[in-house]
Amino acid sequence: MGIVNEGIQNTMFVLSWMYMEEQVLGPGRLIKQIDDEIEKRANNALRKIDLTVAQLYVLHYLMKEPDGSLTMKEVEKKLHVAQSTATGLSMRLEMKGLIVSGGTKEDRRIKVITITEEGRCLTRTARSYLQEIGRDMVSVLTEEEQTVFMTLLKKVRDGF
Repeated sequence: MGIVNEGIQNTMFVLSWMYMEEQVLGPGRLIKQIDDEIEKRANNALRKIDLTVAQLYVLHYLMKEPDGSLTMKEVEKKLHVAQSTATGLSMRLEMKGLIVSGGTKEDRRIKVITITEEGRCLTRTARSYLQEIGRDMVSVLTEEEQTVFMTLLKKVRDGF
């Protein structure tokens, strides 16, 4: 009889946890699940061109700069990563010929990375893959629902 009661208690715990997860953590949990799925699909798509999402972020931020360059400290801040992570990302991108690195003219100790033309081309290709994933994600919604969805997401994001 003890095993049955224990099984019932375990089942009740699981059910109450599922309820709490849905009711209390619901929006955050759903957003996390969507984010995880997007990242999985993005990494799968980017694998075709030998990139990861993290590497693409570096290239994306470099593309936004007028001269295509950032210091490693700026990369760390923009990606919210440790120095070792930023260094690893830049080393892999440099080995692929997508960026070049060097010191600044003023201080050779400050490492700067610059996107190459090959990096620019690959970034444009990667963006098209990600745009396709974005279109697929909202394809289950009508155009009106997509507009409302984007408005609500921006409202939540801006509310933080």
